[in-house]
Amino acid sequence: MKIKCYLTWLILMLMPLMFISCHEEMKRDVKVSKADSILFDVGVRMEYDSMLFLANHYEEQGILSKLDANRWRGVAYYRQGHYRMSEIYYRKAIECEVKTDEDQLSYNKCARRLSELLLVKGDFEGSLLVAIPAVKKMDQTGIGSDIDYAILLNNIGCCQLNLGQDEEAKESFLTARGHYANRWQSDSTGRGFHEAVLGTVYTSMAYINTRHYLEATYWIDRTEMLLDKYRQKRDARREYFDEYQGRIEIMRAVAKQGLGKADEAEEAYKAFLKTDYSKTGQGHINANDYLVMAKRYQEAADNYRYLDGTMEHWGMEASLDNIQLYMLPKFWANKEAGHRDSARVAAEKILNVLDSAITGQKNSATAELATIYDTQGKEQEILQQQARLSRQRMWATAVSLLLIIMFLIIYTFHKRRSTHRLRAAHEKLQVAYDQLEEATAHRERIESELRIARDIQMSMVPNIFPNREGLDIYAKIEPAKEVGGDLYGYLLMGDELYICLGDVSGKGVPASLFMAQATRLFRTLATQHMMPAEIATRMNAALSEDNDQGMFVTMFIGRIDLVKGAMDFCNAGHNPPYISDAGGGRFLEMLPNAPIGLWPGLEYDGERIDDIRGQMLVVYTDGLNEAENRQQEQLGDDRLLDILETMPPCSAKEVIDTLYEAVQQHRDGAEPNDDLTMMSIRVDTCKKETEK
Repeated sequence: MKIKCYLTWLILMLMPLMFISCHEEMKRDVKVSKADSILFDVGVRMEYDSMLFLANHYEEQGILSKLDANRWRGVAYYRQGHYRMSEIYYRKAIECEVKTDEDQLSYNKCARRLSELLLVKGDFEGSLLVAIPAVKKMDQTGIGSDIDYAILLNNIGCCQLNLGQDEEAKESFLTARGHYANRWQSDSTGRGFHEAVLGTVYTSMAYINTRHYLEATYWIDRTEMLLDKYRQKRDARREYFDEYQGRIEIMRAVAKQGLGKADEAEEAYKAFLKTDYSKTGQGHINANDYLVMAKRYQEAADNYRYLDGTMEHWGMEASLDNIQLYMLPKFWANKEAGHRDSARVAAEKILNVLDSAITGQKNSATAELATIYDTQGKEQEILQQQARLSRQRMWATAVSLLLIIMFLIIYTFHKRRSTHRLRAAHEKLQVAYDQLEEATAHRERIESELRIARDIQMSMVPNIFPNREGLDIYAKIEPAKEVGGDLYGYLLMGDELYICLGDVSGKGVPASLFMAQATRLFRTLATQHMMPAEIATRMNAALSEDNDQGMFVTMFIGRIDLVKGAMDFCNAGHNPPYISDAGGGRFLEMLPNAPIGLWPGLEYDGERIDDIRGQMLVVYTDGLNEAENRQQEQLGDDRLLDILETMPPCSAKEVIDTLYEAVQQHRDGAEPNDDLTMMSIRVDTCKKETEK
């Protein structure tokens, strides 16, 4: 009886606590709704930095779940055009545990956007791995709108089509069409039709990109039908009508041209030209899909005049994707149109931005990794803050409602919990220590392997130079990392001296492997007594084949007649060498040739200097003139010329040693920013080898 009375008393004491707990949950739901509204309004005003700040703040306060907070971060980065960062946060969101119906709805939105991001960048398998589980989860929970189903199924169809699963794609598109229809039939606004238009545009483009032009025509016609229905809605956003009509007409022109219906394609293109969209930079660029297919290269080349301005308007930077999608087609269009000067300018621009694009991609990957680690640290702080708030609320409630008895219970609970935490922390510390030891051993093993790779690479370049009357040659190489991409070589055969010096794009192990190929090819071709231009042409044919990584090498190749002093040479996109003369010295002016390895089928032009006897020739990579100090100031061509012109008469080795010392002084302790390679040659009058 006493026990029953005690339990009754305890329940009566806990009832206020239960009421307060329910009330707190209701208040939290209200706060979540209000937080979403505030974040939505901030997005309407395009204040995306504020959106990121608020998402962090609301998560720290426990108002937004981790899933919702990551969803809003994904939205903010997506709206700013930072698609890679957006992808990271959408992926983190769908990896969170789904606890409530609201979480499921947020999960659906994140899966829609993430699958679309992966689809657009061509990661079809990745997009399917997001979209298919999302559809299954909606089927299992029964939580998901028609627009969720429609967009996810449309994304699935586009991926299946690009992966060669034509029948599965057709079924996905038709099912998506049904959900789009349900959406606009149940919504009195025009939003359902707007979403359906966007979906069918994606479908049409998928069929065009996979050259299913007949199916593309069906979906293009359906897009136009949906656009007509959308026009009839009072709330329709009329500023989109002209752009969508322009997209429809240019897609129809491409599809008809692909079907061999040139007259109908021409009519569709004329209809496209009547839209205002055709006069925009984006319209000009999109029109080239049809113009190139129709072999109207002159018009395509004219349209590409708008490319630079359009890319600047879109905020596009030099990236490998943009070079492939926009800059290379511009080069080919001008080439096919016979605009040799414009094609050359386009090619030079590609070469100018290619190295920065490769570096930018590496830096971007590093920044993304740093962001991920920073986010993990932030999440740990949020968890700690939530734990502190939870303990504070629990203590306050215990003191006010359960007095001394509940205080003792909580005290005991916390004591046990603290002991458990200390034990868990100790175990984590031990695991972290073990991982640190393993990582240290792994790093030491990698460093050892890289040292071996450096020794192997250095053994591939000659470090013993010929001792021959009338010939003074010396070279030096210093990789910026353990292994590098610079190279040099020479081959002395009777009275002929072949030399080369080159710089492979990028750094590290990939560059060193490409360097090894280039070195081997030079020696093989030089032994056949080929002229430098032919050597460059043959090397380009070999290195550009199956070059999926897009690597290349700039190179100076020379052949010197040691008796007559004549030098035949070919410069493949490399720095101009320095040569001394009676006037003091100058950088050679040479014919422009493309770097080796980029484009197959190139024929390289060679040049000749009749006599270089008595002159000093210095060939180098840009690790010399572009060497940077702590303030990232470069040595520069002017200072390099001053050093060479004021240098007293000296041997080839002394020339190289003087230049190396000048670089070290300029760096002033800064780490090398690029590989450094230099070669110095002086040829004086000498007898033929056969007369010795």
